[in-house]
Amino acid sequence: MNSKGLNQFNVKIETLSKPLQHLYLSLGSNMGNKFEHLQEAVNVIFEELGAIEKISPVYKTPAMGFEGDDFLNCVLWVKTRLSANKVLRTVLDIEQKMGRKRGGSKNYTSRPIDIDILFLDDLQKDTKKLKIPHPELENRRFVLQPMADVQPSFEHPVSGKNMIRLLAETKDEGPIEKMSKWLSNPRKDYNLAQFNYIAIEGNIGAGKTSLATKLAGDFNAKLILERFKDNPFLPKFYKDPARYAFPLEMSFLADRYQQLLDDITQFDLFRDCVIADYEVYKSLIFAKVTLAEEEFSLYKKLFQLMYKELPRPDIYVYLYQDTDQLLENIRQRGRSYEKDIQEEYLQKIHDGYFEFIKTQHETNIRIIDISGKDFVNSRKDYLWILREMLTS
Repeated sequence: MNSKGLNQFNVKIETLSKPLQHLYLSLGSNMGNKFEHLQEAVNVIFEELGAIEKISPVYKTPAMGFEGDDFLNCVLWVKTRLSANKVLRTVLDIEQKMGRKRGGSKNYTSRPIDIDILFLDDLQKDTKKLKIPHPELENRRFVLQPMADVQPSFEHPVSGKNMIRLLAETKDEGPIEKMSKWLSNPRKDYNLAQFNYIAIEGNIGAGKTSLATKLAGDFNAKLILERFKDNPFLPKFYKDPARYAFPLEMSFLADRYQQLLDDITQFDLFRDCVIADYEVYKSLIFAKVTLAEEEFSLYKKLFQLMYKELPRPDIYVYLYQDTDQLLENIRQRGRSYEKDIQEEYLQKIHDGYFEFIKTQHETNIRIIDISGKDFVNSRKDYLWILREMLTS
């Protein structure tokens, strides 16, 4: 692997491994169609920063510190994997594109949009360009009120006081009026909650685990990941397929069956849905490629007994990438036991998936060509895949 490929791979792993953080933003506008400005900012924040968990009511307040039209204000609760500095750069870019002009003057002026970072989990940061928590938050009722609406129990990381207490103690007695009109959360257009069970499938190296992990984090879903790393036969199979194919496929089948039986049939009602990075039929697809005819015949009988006891996914997503890209992905992730995987083997697996898909007349199937997409680092690509999933 060349250094460029290794660096790109490391960036993807680092991005995906970053935990979801809870970001709180204050939005304000006092120019033009203020409500539309707020809605536009909400839409762009969703597209560039992360999933929006909650939007506060909109409040009207007088301009503070200068003569100007009344403001409309709100607070957003966003889940993001971006760093504080990246959040700041993105926020400033959104403001600029929406017509906000920041000058050297410290005097307040009217603006079409104003976006302030209030909190990023319990992070404390104090630099010339960025201060978190926002230093003026406790003196602004128009921030504390919507913040308390969104997350009343959230505790200020410095004072330890929650938002309800800070609101009660603020010395700001300026008028604040709750508006009857609400902003719309763009997340409603990506309604995965309509599905109880989503299976993400694809060939080796297609990105199943990465996508399933992102979806589960964004939509509060229960995540089921295949436990291939714990299979002692996998490295041995790649070295000696003829000897270890049957014990490998049998161990995978038993583990997949038990995992899905435990995690799906005992569905967690406190979650919106279950998202898995495999569907158990893959066992038969791989077994047909790896096993001798007599072994496969025996395996198939056992598989059919187990398969009929498991629930079928509400939506089955197949991530397609061409074989050359799969081989490159496999090389980039650097698993030693996968280094000898051949193009012919991947093509057989791909053909097996498509044979299965052709027979599924009652299954809600999405075949999504993700060639050239980088949904780990590009939220635009990620949202494109979501739209493809939801297109009937």
